[in-house]
Amino acid sequence: MSEEVFKKVVSHAKEYGFVFPSSEIYDGLGAVYDYGQNGVELKNNLRQYWWKAMVQMHENIVGLDAAIFMHPKTWKASGHIDGFSDPMIDNKDSKKRYRADNLLEDKITRYQKDGKTIKADELQAALDQALLDNNLVQLKALIEQHEIVCPISGTRNWTDVRQFNLMFATEMGAMAEDADKVYLRPETAQGIFVNFLNVQKTGRMKIPFGIAQTGKAFRNEIIARQFIMRMREFEQMEMQFFIRPSTQKEWYEHWKAARMAWHEKLGFGSAKYRFHDHVKLAHYADAAVDIEFDYPFGFKEMEGIHSRTDFDLKNHQELSGKKLQYFDAELDENGKAYGNYIPYVIETSIGLDRLFLATLCASFKEEEVGEGEKKDTRVVLNLPPILAPYKVAILPLLKKDGLPEVAREIMKDLKTDYNCFYEEKDAIGKRYRRQDALGTPFCITIDHESLENKTVTIRYRDTMVQERIGISQIREILAKEISWGKLLS
Repeated sequence: MSEEVFKKVVSHAKEYGFVFPSSEIYDGLGAVYDYGQNGVELKNNLRQYWWKAMVQMHENIVGLDAAIFMHPKTWKASGHIDGFSDPMIDNKDSKKRYRADNLLEDKITRYQKDGKTIKADELQAALDQALLDNNLVQLKALIEQHEIVCPISGTRNWTDVRQFNLMFATEMGAMAEDADKVYLRPETAQGIFVNFLNVQKTGRMKIPFGIAQTGKAFRNEIIARQFIMRMREFEQMEMQFFIRPSTQKEWYEHWKAARMAWHEKLGFGSAKYRFHDHVKLAHYADAAVDIEFDYPFGFKEMEGIHSRTDFDLKNHQELSGKKLQYFDAELDENGKAYGNYIPYVIETSIGLDRLFLATLCASFKEEEVGEGEKKDTRVVLNLPPILAPYKVAILPLLKKDGLPEVAREIMKDLKTDYNCFYEEKDAIGKRYRRQDALGTPFCITIDHESLENKTVTIRYRDTMVQERIGISQIREILAKEISWGKLLS
């Protein structure tokens, strides 16, 4: 898919009520977006797919909803206060600030497009090493060596590379002089770690077990690009899986395979996904891999699987003075009790907004339909039916002759179980096209024959096949085609 098609996806997202720029009447707010009436439905359905697969389908994984505000020491223990930063560089002429690694990654992409694969590989290796060593001087040298210019000014008048902390800080307290500094959480994981014992004891959970959470996180991203790919306010879906020490390799491989299988069940094709092992590991990890998706602008991270060791619980235990250990009464293969220990953790962390964008991009199609003078192009979102914002559209052929009344009765029967769209306006062909663009998998058309023999026409989105069925058959067909079981089995 080309970047030109990506522009069409972004335009489609706004035109059909999926995503709007935040505060648009005030010219928007950079890297912040609102989900419209159809976007919020798709986003909720994607979240539900994750939650059902992660929590409902696992007896040893439970959910949590931790607060956004946390004690400031939380972020000291996690390492965010001291080490949560990006390497930034300013252009002195345009006064614009950029992530140094992003500038270099863009150059690698250009080398690849130009067929300069050796240069691309050499620069990638040098970039990986510089990031691994946290060598800001080397990052600046690579930018100069490869003659990278500012996209705005076109010049190479760069400052030195500096680290920029990404956390949003605010104050909590009634009086400014008495206020305490707190942070908007940059990730949801720490809310799970500080509640480890609360959940374990009240849920009588036994190792291995997981805690899952979805929710907002906030990062002061300097460079906002690629639509909702990189935002300052975004949503994560994370699961921390607590395990015995020395078993992390086994569980790491387990969750790598499980998460890739989850993505592939969406039906977008296995070629759309790939694993990318981390060269530079985070301070808490002994292994890490990304599941990357082939967006129109190339393969980019959508989900991370990390072996976090015992870093988080150990640091929270040390800083809080509270024991965060698990008593394991079972015996090992030599008959020795495991006893007390700080569990190791395997993390799966997916960006819901990035999953949303991947779903839109993979589902967006432009198809030529009809022949001769009736030849036309339709835009369709081939969403899995269970994820579509609306599952069925109820469309009376005319706004008279008792057809709306029959249509309303059908909708009344269906809307308790399915999100339904009702529309009377315009020719039926135009209404079909609108529903295709929304991703609605089924349309039910009510006509004069419906009054005579209680039948309707059901239209299938993907094939455009129309079939005459009895009104009493509608539920049976929808139940067969719209099911979580198709994705979760």
